[in-house]
Amino acid sequence: MNSLRHWLLALAIILVSTLNPISQKASAATAAQLNADGQAALSRLYSQSDRARRYARDARAILVFPKIVKAGFMVGAQGGEGVLFVHGRPTAYYKIGAASFGLQAGGQSFSYALFLMNDSAVRYLDRSDGWAIGSGPSVVVIDQGKAMSTTSTTLAKDVYAFPFGQKGLMAGLGLEGSKITRIRR
Repeated sequence: MNSLRHWLLALAIILVSTLNPISQKASAATAAQLNADGQAALSRLYSQSDRARRYARDARAILVFPKIVKAGFMVGAQGGEGVLFVHGRPTAYYKIGAASFGLQAGGQSFSYALFLMNDSAVRYLDRSDGWAIGSGPSVVVIDQGKAMSTTSTTLAKDVYAFPFGQKGLMAGLGLEGSKITRIRR
Protein backbone atom coordinates (compact mmCIF):
# COMPACT_ATOMS: atom_id res chain seq x y z
CA MET A 1 0.00 0.00 0.00
CA ASN A 2 2.85 2.37 0.84
CA SER A 3 4.48 1.80 -2.56
CA LEU A 4 1.17 2.62 -4.26
CA ARG A 5 1.13 6.01 -2.50
CA HIS A 6 4.68 6.71 -3.61
CA TRP A 7 3.79 5.75 -7.18
CA LEU A 8 0.71 8.01 -7.15
CA LEU A 9 2.73 10.89 -5.68
CA ALA A 10 5.39 10.47 -8.36
CA LEU A 11 2.70 10.41 -11.04
CA ALA A 12 1.14 13.59 -9.64
CA ILE A 13 4.49 15.37 -9.68
CA ILE A 14 5.09 14.30 -13.28
CA LEU A 15 1.61 15.44 -14.37
CA VAL A 16 1.84 18.81 -12.68
CA SER A 17 5.34 19.48 -13.99
CA THR A 18 4.28 18.47 -17.50
CA LEU A 19 1.26 20.77 -17.53
CA ASN A 20 2.91 23.64 -15.66
CA PRO A 21 6.59 23.45 -16.59
CA ILE A 22 9.21 24.53 -14.07
CA SER A 23 10.74 26.73 -16.73
CA GLN A 24 7.63 28.44 -18.07
CA LYS A 25 9.66 30.38 -20.65
CA ALA A 26 10.72 27.15 -22.36
CA SER A 27 7.15 26.32 -23.41
CA ALA A 28 5.40 29.70 -23.24
CA ALA A 29 3.85 31.13 -26.36
CA THR A 30 4.85 34.58 -27.51
CA ALA A 31 2.36 37.43 -27.33
CA ALA A 32 1.94 37.35 -31.11
CA GLN A 33 1.26 33.60 -31.05
CA LEU A 34 -1.25 33.91 -28.20
CA ASN A 35 -3.01 36.75 -30.03
CA ALA A 36 -3.27 34.71 -33.24
CA ASP A 37 -4.32 31.52 -31.44
CA GLY A 38 -6.89 33.46 -29.37
CA GLN A 39 -8.44 35.07 -32.46
CA ALA A 40 -8.54 31.71 -34.26
CA ALA A 41 -10.18 30.02 -31.25
CA LEU A 42 -12.84 32.74 -31.02
CA SER A 43 -13.53 32.41 -34.75
CA ARG A 44 -14.07 28.66 -34.29
CA LEU A 45 -16.40 29.28 -31.34
CA TYR A 46 -18.41 31.92 -33.23
CA SER A 47 -18.83 29.57 -36.19
CA GLN A 48 -20.34 26.96 -33.83
CA SER A 49 -22.42 29.13 -31.49
CA ASP A 50 -24.90 31.93 -32.16
CA ARG A 51 -25.07 32.46 -28.39
CA ALA A 52 -21.32 33.14 -28.20
CA ARG A 53 -21.66 35.76 -30.94
CA ARG A 54 -24.53 37.40 -29.03
CA TYR A 55 -22.54 37.45 -25.77
CA ALA A 56 -19.53 38.90 -27.62
CA ARG A 57 -21.59 41.91 -28.73
CA ASP A 58 -22.40 42.81 -25.10
CA ALA A 59 -19.19 41.67 -23.36
CA ARG A 60 -16.82 44.26 -21.92
CA ALA A 61 -13.92 41.84 -22.49
CA ILE A 62 -13.30 38.24 -23.58
CA LEU A 63 -10.64 36.04 -22.01
CA VAL A 64 -9.89 33.13 -24.30
CA PHE A 65 -7.70 30.13 -23.59
CA PRO A 66 -7.06 28.61 -27.04
CA LYS A 67 -5.67 25.36 -25.63
CA ILE A 68 -5.99 23.93 -22.15
CA VAL A 69 -4.43 20.52 -21.60
CA LYS A 70 -5.87 18.19 -18.98
CA ALA A 71 -4.45 14.79 -17.98
CA GLY A 72 -4.86 12.48 -15.06
CA PHE A 73 -4.75 9.06 -13.55
CA MET A 74 -6.20 9.22 -10.03
CA VAL A 75 -4.42 12.60 -9.74
CA GLY A 76 -4.89 15.13 -12.51
CA ALA A 77 -3.86 18.57 -13.60
CA GLN A 78 -4.80 21.06 -16.28
CA GLY A 79 -3.18 24.20 -17.60
CA GLY A 80 -2.92 26.63 -20.48
CA GLU A 81 -2.32 30.24 -21.48
CA GLY A 82 -4.77 32.81 -22.78
CA VAL A 83 -5.29 36.34 -23.98
CA LEU A 84 -7.74 39.04 -22.87
CA PHE A 85 -9.43 40.93 -25.71
CA VAL A 86 -11.04 44.30 -24.99
CA HIS A 87 -12.97 45.73 -27.95
CA GLY A 88 -11.27 43.11 -30.16
CA ARG A 89 -7.72 44.12 -29.17
CA PRO A 90 -5.38 42.00 -27.01
CA THR A 91 -4.65 43.81 -23.73
CA ALA A 92 -3.27 41.22 -21.26
CA TYR A 93 -2.20 37.59 -20.94
CA TYR A 94 -3.15 34.96 -18.40
CA LYS A 95 -2.47 31.36 -17.40
CA ILE A 96 -4.97 28.91 -15.98
CA GLY A 97 -4.14 25.91 -13.83
CA ALA A 98 -5.82 23.37 -11.59
CA ALA A 99 -5.16 20.06 -9.89
CA SER A 100 -7.70 17.37 -9.08
CA PHE A 101 -7.88 14.12 -7.17
CA GLY A 102 -10.29 11.22 -7.55
CA LEU A 103 -11.42 8.60 -9.98
CA GLN A 104 -10.09 9.81 -13.34
CA ALA A 105 -7.96 8.56 -16.19
CA GLY A 106 -7.11 10.00 -19.58
CA GLY A 107 -6.10 13.18 -21.27
CA GLN A 108 -7.64 15.86 -23.42
CA SER A 109 -7.26 19.36 -24.73
CA PHE A 110 -9.99 21.96 -25.08
CA SER A 111 -10.56 25.69 -25.39
CA TYR A 112 -12.38 28.07 -23.08
CA ALA A 113 -13.77 31.54 -23.67
CA LEU A 114 -14.86 33.67 -20.72
CA PHE A 115 -17.16 36.56 -21.63
CA LEU A 116 -16.81 39.28 -18.96
CA MET A 117 -20.13 41.07 -19.15
CA ASN A 118 -19.58 44.08 -16.92
CA ASP A 119 -16.88 46.49 -15.78
CA SER A 120 -16.88 44.97 -12.29
CA ALA A 121 -15.81 41.55 -13.66
CA VAL A 122 -13.07 43.14 -15.79
CA ARG A 123 -11.80 45.16 -12.79
CA TYR A 124 -11.79 42.04 -10.60
CA LEU A 125 -9.72 40.12 -13.14
CA ASP A 126 -7.34 43.05 -13.56
CA ARG A 127 -6.85 43.76 -9.85
CA SER A 128 -6.85 40.25 -8.37
CA ASP A 129 -3.62 38.48 -7.62
CA GLY A 130 -4.92 35.30 -9.19
CA TRP A 131 -8.63 34.65 -9.66
CA ALA A 132 -9.78 31.35 -8.18
CA ILE A 133 -12.89 30.36 -10.14
CA GLY A 134 -15.70 29.97 -7.65
CA SER A 135 -14.75 33.16 -5.82
CA GLY A 136 -15.27 36.69 -7.06
CA PRO A 137 -17.53 37.29 -10.08
CA SER A 138 -20.32 34.79 -10.72
CA VAL A 139 -19.54 32.40 -13.58
CA VAL A 140 -22.14 30.53 -15.64
CA VAL A 141 -20.84 27.70 -17.83
CA ILE A 142 -22.75 27.48 -21.10
CA ASP A 143 -23.37 23.88 -22.13
CA GLN A 144 -23.59 23.86 -25.91
CA GLY A 145 -25.78 20.78 -25.72
CA LYS A 146 -28.60 22.74 -24.08
CA ALA A 147 -30.70 25.24 -25.98
CA MET A 148 -31.44 28.52 -24.23
CA SER A 149 -32.50 31.79 -25.75
CA THR A 150 -30.52 34.83 -24.67
CA THR A 151 -32.20 38.18 -24.17
CA SER A 152 -31.06 41.37 -22.49
CA THR A 153 -32.73 40.20 -19.28
CA THR A 154 -30.84 36.88 -19.24
CA LEU A 155 -27.48 38.68 -19.55
CA ALA A 156 -27.44 39.29 -15.80
CA LYS A 157 -24.38 37.30 -14.72
CA ASP A 158 -20.81 38.60 -14.48
CA VAL A 159 -19.09 35.97 -16.62
CA TYR A 160 -20.28 33.39 -19.15
CA ALA A 161 -17.87 30.53 -19.89
CA PHE A 162 -17.93 28.52 -23.11
CA PRO A 163 -15.93 25.27 -23.30
CA PHE A 164 -15.36 24.12 -26.89
CA GLY A 165 -13.08 22.15 -29.20
CA GLN A 166 -12.68 19.12 -26.94
CA LYS A 167 -10.18 16.51 -28.15
CA GLY A 168 -9.17 13.40 -26.24
CA LEU A 169 -10.66 10.95 -23.79
CA MET A 170 -11.43 12.37 -20.37
CA ALA A 171 -14.73 13.42 -18.86
CA GLY A 172 -15.37 16.93 -17.62
CA LEU A 173 -14.34 20.41 -18.70
CA GLY A 174 -14.98 22.17 -15.42
CA LEU A 175 -13.42 25.45 -14.34
CA GLU A 176 -14.32 25.13 -10.67
CA GLY A 177 -11.12 25.19 -8.64
CA SER A 178 -9.06 26.65 -11.49
CA LYS A 179 -6.87 29.64 -10.82
CA ILE A 180 -6.34 32.35 -13.42
CA THR A 181 -3.21 34.47 -13.02
CA ARG A 182 -1.85 37.34 -15.12
CA ILE A 183 1.44 36.71 -16.94
CA ARG A 184 3.79 38.94 -18.92
CA ARG A 185 4.29 38.52 -22.66
